[in-house]
Amino acid sequence: MKRRRFLQGILAGSSAGMLPFSMIKAAEDSDDGNGILDDGWRVTGSHFGAFKAYRANGVVKEVRPFELDRNPTEMLKGIQGSIYSASRIRYPMVRLDFLKNGYKSDRSTLGDNRYVRVTWQEAYNLLIRELNRVQTMYGPWALYAGQTGWRATGQFHSCTNHMQRAIALHGNYVRKIGDYSTGAAQVILPYVIGSTEVYSQGTSWNLILENANTIVFWANDPLKNLQVGWNCETHSGIGYLKQLKAKIQEKKIRAISIDPTVTKTAAFLGIETVYVNPQTDVPLMLAIAHEMIVNKSYDAEFIRGYSLGFKEFKAYVMGDTDKTPKTPEWAEPICGVPKAKIRELAGILTTGQVQIMMGWCIQRQQHGEQPYWMAVVLATMIGQIGLPGGGISFGHHYSSIGTPSSGGSGPNAFPLNPPEGVEPIFDNDDFNGYSKVIPVARWIDAILEPGKVINYNGGKVTLPDLKMIVISGNNPWHHHQDKNRMKKAFHKLECVVTVDYAWNPTCRFSDIVFPACTQFERHDLDLYGSYAQRGVLAMQKLVEPLFESRSDWDIWREFSARIGRHQEYTMGRDEFTWLNHLYDGCRTKNKGKFEMPDFPTFWQQGFFDFGEGKPWVRHAEFRDDPEIHPLGTPSGLIEIYSRKIARYDYSNCKGHPVWMEKEERSHGGPGSDRFPIALQSCHPNKRLHSQLCDSKELRETYTVQGREPVYMNAKDAKKRGINDGDLVRVFNDRGELIAGARVSERYSPGVARIHEGAWYAPVNAEIGSVDTYGDPNTVTLDIGTSDLAQCCSAFTCIVEIEKWRGTAPKVTAFGGPKVVEV
Repeated sequence: MKRRRFLQGILAGSSAGMLPFSMIKAAEDSDDGNGILDDGWRVTGSHFGAFKAYRANGVVKEVRPFELDRNPTEMLKGIQGSIYSASRIRYPMVRLDFLKNGYKSDRSTLGDNRYVRVTWQEAYNLLIRELNRVQTMYGPWALYAGQTGWRATGQFHSCTNHMQRAIALHGNYVRKIGDYSTGAAQVILPYVIGSTEVYSQGTSWNLILENANTIVFWANDPLKNLQVGWNCETHSGIGYLKQLKAKIQEKKIRAISIDPTVTKTAAFLGIETVYVNPQTDVPLMLAIAHEMIVNKSYDAEFIRGYSLGFKEFKAYVMGDTDKTPKTPEWAEPICGVPKAKIRELAGILTTGQVQIMMGWCIQRQQHGEQPYWMAVVLATMIGQIGLPGGGISFGHHYSSIGTPSSGGSGPNAFPLNPPEGVEPIFDNDDFNGYSKVIPVARWIDAILEPGKVINYNGGKVTLPDLKMIVISGNNPWHHHQDKNRMKKAFHKLECVVTVDYAWNPTCRFSDIVFPACTQFERHDLDLYGSYAQRGVLAMQKLVEPLFESRSDWDIWREFSARIGRHQEYTMGRDEFTWLNHLYDGCRTKNKGKFEMPDFPTFWQQGFFDFGEGKPWVRHAEFRDDPEIHPLGTPSGLIEIYSRKIARYDYSNCKGHPVWMEKEERSHGGPGSDRFPIALQSCHPNKRLHSQLCDSKELRETYTVQGREPVYMNAKDAKKRGINDGDLVRVFNDRGELIAGARVSERYSPGVARIHEGAWYAPVNAEIGSVDTYGDPNTVTLDIGTSDLAQCCSAFTCIVEIEKWRGTAPKVTAFGGPKVVEV
């Protein structure tokens, strides 16, 4: 059906061959036939781990960890609170002024949280009307459907895949590249060590524990971060940390944490913390390299055989190129680490087997490419890359990386793209000179500065003039920086559509909101164990979708039916046929490795175990023979100096790692006279980003007077008259927020942390309105890391903190919209 026939018929709400949603769903439910919705115990999974739930009278009454999970996380205590949250999206909702005036609505009212309940048909009609309008009035360059994130677990009900497949059947759109978690790393590391590394399997933990003399956790808190995983998590990495603790106590391994705070991991292991000022890890690393060069303690043979560019880098470290030797004396006033400790670290790193484990947070800053590049250089100078218990890793805090992989293959996902040969209804592929793909963290720039040409990874990107955004299972109003700048951008948009299960901040700044159900209200299956690849888990529906919520499959299947593309979307399968199909694909891939049961047997069992894997060493083949097994760099070797990057001639990313001052920095850096405290927005301890923030029961275990905690040093608090438990104002020129003070000696002076994922909750829709709950991105800086990666720089952020005076405004984050009648 081409455009003319489509436009003639679609807004009437019917299409040839379309089945009403109620008929489709009733037919599908009647196919279950296995009693799965009877009361009793059933198995399912989440990012926080697999678990069993007991259902009685149609309600989840109890949650227990899966028996194979020996290190379950207390985040499971938030499951019931999330399912039955007061913030659940109950019905399709439309922003009041948008319902009245459409794309010409008063955008200054965006965020006032006033919404009108509409029927599903009305919501679909509005969505399709706006998609039609944007494609005809502008073109594909005006539609952004690339703002995707962590989604819920489950291979079939992948919200990203369902949304983008359905939108692609309608028309083309702007996409994104990269992510917020590891954006700078994903770009720089392929130049330096041949792959993104951050999402690659690492040397097996058991080999590290057997062979390492020293483990360095650099800006890395695995005990906290291993609580969650991309698939249904096993928490096997936490078990290895327990083994490490025993070896430390037996003095068989030495472990050090280099961080501005005593991390959860460091406290658990009882190890030394080397405090470093935020954003200054590169000067510390350079000074360590200087000591290794002066003392000739680096591995010159490894450098000659496995790397390129040490000569150019050495000249910089020794001051030959800029007249500034990178000595410990030079580094100390910048990084805050005493020169004697720097020299001690240089000795430790060149004695015995040393495993460096990098965290992700320090590459989320201005020039975030530099600390990762410099860390690889240090590991190269040590010369142990490719050895068991030596070298460097960038993922041992993530998704069971380091647990030996079973070798089994998990199920594929519901296909992201439409079937081959199926053209979109609006098949215009003219992007009007704008780029079709943009760096993930530069979408707000695109809205505010359309047509601007930016550098990116050796090329140019022309930012598109975005008019409409479709968001599914993602909360960009949590993970993007500078909320007041975001408000200005959203005032320029014409339509924002969100699909989610809870009324998070993104819903509050949307025009049309569709209620998805939680992952616990539909059937699915997933890989159990992420990188451990431990098995396949049946995710059995715990309860029926609450209120008028629907699964992502049901939401986008009806959308596709309404635009005449039901068959192309579903490929003739229903939910259980798809689950059977995905499982059978997994079963076929694993033939010859082990025999898997048929789908009905698997579904009844709830789990199939692939077994344990064999230990493995990252980069071992490269070390054995770099000619036969080269890296993915241009030279096939580790590139201490990159000729390719040097040819880009970027002022903020040179041919080798260098120290560059930040736009703002604490501890004597730019702006610290007015805003002396570095605010770090690390991954939370009791959430996955913003997931579970809606769970009141879990939230109450860590909030302070109902607000997100800000963790700060005791001396900083005393100086400002702040006591533990007080409400405080955290502010800079970009914005202000209210948080609850948690005073601790574990935080070095001049450093504070608010965990990212706190739901943004302004008092009102005005730009500059105070955030009532404590979202750190109210005050973070929205600039690219550099011209190379253009990713987020959330850790480049300085603030002042003062005690809140007077009565604090009520928290507006939770409980849903203000429903109005029209």
